[in-house]
Amino acid sequence: MAALRNKTIGDERLLDAARECLLAVGWRRTTMTDVARRAGVSRMSVYRRWPDMTALIGDLMTREWSTVGARLADGDRHPDADGIARAVAAVALEIRQGELFRKIVEVDPELLVPYLLVRRGRTQDTMLRSITSAVSAGQQTGEVREDDAELLARSVLLMATGFVFSAPTMTDENVEESALFDQLVVAVRGYLAP
Repeated sequence: MAALRNKTIGDERLLDAARECLLAVGWRRTTMTDVARRAGVSRMSVYRRWPDMTALIGDLMTREWSTVGARLADGDRHPDADGIARAVAAVALEIRQGELFRKIVEVDPELLVPYLLVRRGRTQDTMLRSITSAVSAGQQTGEVREDDAELLARSVLLMATGFVFSAPTMTDENVEESALFDQLVVAVRGYLAP
């Protein structure tokens, strides 16, 4: 996992405080002063580690979702198309249902737009490494089809991203979210099967 900027033990406390603030009032209404107050430190203690709220929230999102995304490496234990598909869908659903993700989508969705349209973030890079590793391991045993492992991993991550961000547009009284994520398993398994 990529290291967080200026990582220290104190940073965890500040990231926890930032998370609590974001969950309480959203990103736009949270200030560095709010984070410092909630963490019980001076405002300068926060500014010494992060230049602004954008950098702080970036590290918070990285910590939150890279921790979940690192579990994709569990696919290495069962590096077949089904094991990878189940791991990807489980992580995608966990992110989708996570309180931080839900709060950002509800209150500050513009925070996520760059990661959808412009660039990859550190969390996506962590997930790509995990998926690529699992795909490569599966290819070595013949349990995943041959092709460029990184290309396959990127395609799988694109599928999962669509489910994470757009699942609410496809759920209603006829289709539940869990049923959609079951279909993500089917899609990824079919895509990776030899």
